[in-house]
Amino acid sequence: MPAVSPFERFNTAPARTGLYDPAFDKDACGLAMVATLRGTAGHDIVATALDALRNLEHRGAVGSDAGTGDGAGILTQIPDAFLRAVAGFDLPAKDRYAAGLVFIEDDAEAIANFKVSFENLAAEENLRVLGYRVPPTNPDVLGNLARAAMPAILQVFVDAPDEIVGIELERRLFRLRKRSERTLGAYHASLSSRTIVYKGMVTTLQLEPFYPDLSDERFASTLALVHSRFSTNTFPSWPLAHPFRMIAHNGEINTVKGNRNWMAAREAQLSSEALGDLKQLSPIVTPGGSDSASFDEVLELLYLGGRSLPHAMMMMIPEAWEKQTDIDAARKSFYEYHSLLMEPWDGPAAVIFTDGSLVGATLDRNGLRPGRYVITDDGLVVLASEIGVAQIDPAKVVRKGRLQPGKMFLADTVNGRLIDDDEIKAEIASLEPWGEWLEGNRINLVDLPPREHIAHTASSVNRRQRTFGYTEEELRILIAPIAKVGAEPLGAMGSDTPIAAISDRPRLMFDYFVQQFAQVTNPPLDSIREEVVTSLSTSIGPELNLLEATPAHARQVVLNFPVLNNDDLAKIAHIDELDGAGKAFVVKGLYRVDGGAEALAARIREIFEEVSEAVADGATFLVLSDRDSNRELAPIPTLLLTSAVHHHLIRTGNRTKVGLVVEAGDVREVHHVAALIGYGAAAINPYLALESVEQMVKSGQIAGVTIEQASKNLIKGLGKGVLKIMSKMGISTVASYAGAQVFE
Repeated sequence: MPAVSPFERFNTAPARTGLYDPAFDKDACGLAMVATLRGTAGHDIVATALDALRNLEHRGAVGSDAGTGDGAGILTQIPDAFLRAVAGFDLPAKDRYAAGLVFIEDDAEAIANFKVSFENLAAEENLRVLGYRVPPTNPDVLGNLARAAMPAILQVFVDAPDEIVGIELERRLFRLRKRSERTLGAYHASLSSRTIVYKGMVTTLQLEPFYPDLSDERFASTLALVHSRFSTNTFPSWPLAHPFRMIAHNGEINTVKGNRNWMAAREAQLSSEALGDLKQLSPIVTPGGSDSASFDEVLELLYLGGRSLPHAMMMMIPEAWEKQTDIDAARKSFYEYHSLLMEPWDGPAAVIFTDGSLVGATLDRNGLRPGRYVITDDGLVVLASEIGVAQIDPAKVVRKGRLQPGKMFLADTVNGRLIDDDEIKAEIASLEPWGEWLEGNRINLVDLPPREHIAHTASSVNRRQRTFGYTEEELRILIAPIAKVGAEPLGAMGSDTPIAAISDRPRLMFDYFVQQFAQVTNPPLDSIREEVVTSLSTSIGPELNLLEATPAHARQVVLNFPVLNNDDLAKIAHIDELDGAGKAFVVKGLYRVDGGAEALAARIREIFEEVSEAVADGATFLVLSDRDSNRELAPIPTLLLTSAVHHHLIRTGNRTKVGLVVEAGDVREVHHVAALIGYGAAAINPYLALESVEQMVKSGQIAGVTIEQASKNLIKGLGKGVLKIMSKMGISTVASYAGAQVFE
């Protein structure tokens, strides 16, 4: 890859410095889709979309020079008649060629070098560059900052041999575009035989005058997506304006860091005959992109890998299926099966999308972004962030409504009809026998053979409590109340305890991490009143190639809760005794205490080697354990151990081959559980906290409950506490929270 990502070019953002970090940037925007069901393209659709965009001016942001916008753009079908008139050379038949805009460095030598290299890449993909056009632009309408960051803009035309058509042509173009961005550092706003994107660091009012092409009556389409960007904490950028290649998005993917990490982890497993050698296109998720850009890249991969666009959208933004009692069984099986393949991209989101013929929209499971639509008697469909973005005669309106949480709105511009949410999802749910695949392969933890319960002596428990720094206050004020009632104790919000970084006392590693909470544009959830849209169920085990769907993909252990008791942990640690269920490997997270920090670092490097060997030997479950410490061997903090192993596995391409479970003696608070999940653990066994509860019941320190009930209450309280923390960040499912690293 070039030293600078295409997303990090052509913007006004300063480099990371001091307290400023671009990773913290957020945005909230306005969007609209316009389509016709009449079956013929027209400039009126483009004009209506541009009018809607101008009416979304209040949803975009303007810089200090009053002329630099956060970004605006439009996606339409390829305007064939217009391009034939302006290209300056002959074009093949419609749908047999591709066109797109590319942003490159504004330097004559750089442009010449790009053309030579791009044509060579095209030839390698069995494509041919027909020629280039410099689309007319009017930089005078821009603000000073936008003009200073403005790239050179070229329009490139490509065709292919006669046998490469349709989706196969799109796949070749995808490869060409990715390779161009990876090796040449160019940014392709689009490169497709179906759609084209015009966008930039402009305001909603500037887009059309900046790109005069959009005013030409020959510029016709049956659909258009428009977007007005409002970056609440960011600097604008030419490449990060929407729409992207398939979507425009209003909202925030709160779990994007984890989603990106998991996609990086999956790359070693990815393979596709249709897409060819994916290593040449890696990384799939381009560094420096926004949450929307990353979402678009993964959606495009799933779509070109063989799934329909609605199918891919249902995988990435599933509706809240886990606790719905009235959901169709086949649809529920679809969602459950795909939850074993990919975690949801979770957070407030309204997404409009298209593949060039289908155009639609969907909301996140909570419905935390607005979407209103209007349909007229002559087949005009307008959906936007709010009503009234287009001037429509009320007498012509035959239907209006709003997007609902988790539901999909879809228009087929080829066949001229709207497709109902139930019809879309019923068709996709019937593609494969998802339910049969689950029943034949999924392993429920409760169905695994029970293990013998081991009870420890009071002296053993007390010795290990001292090792892990338990205090009388923690046992009495934190652990005992949870064990008694199954919920966190209430306390004052204020705390005069110094933060860990400046404390004079030894502190747990967990104390150096603080949970981030929803702010600005990503509202939190109410985990009590909105419990129906949340889920604490997860799964552990190897993940197979994301671009395939087979019964073997469902071969995972399903957990109803992310916190395990000691007996459940024993089931997983001995899972290799079960025929075909996998193989567990226990990692001893201990180091020689007399060696100090150097011994700790050396031991972690040894663990990396042990883990890699175990995976090579067929391990599918890793249990990271800090048990069996003594005066010579000290426990490695489980947060350090877990995050180190998690990222080592990502670096070596092995992360999706194994599930991570942590057997932790240092865990006794909800925050500890949340941090471990946030840094890669699928489930946590707080064994010493459970053994402490057992001793406290025996000694009478916890009265009125049995040992079994007290243990269940502790598990429940810790798990429910994680749900509360997730909800404050606007995250609905623990599967999305895992690896999301939403901590300061």
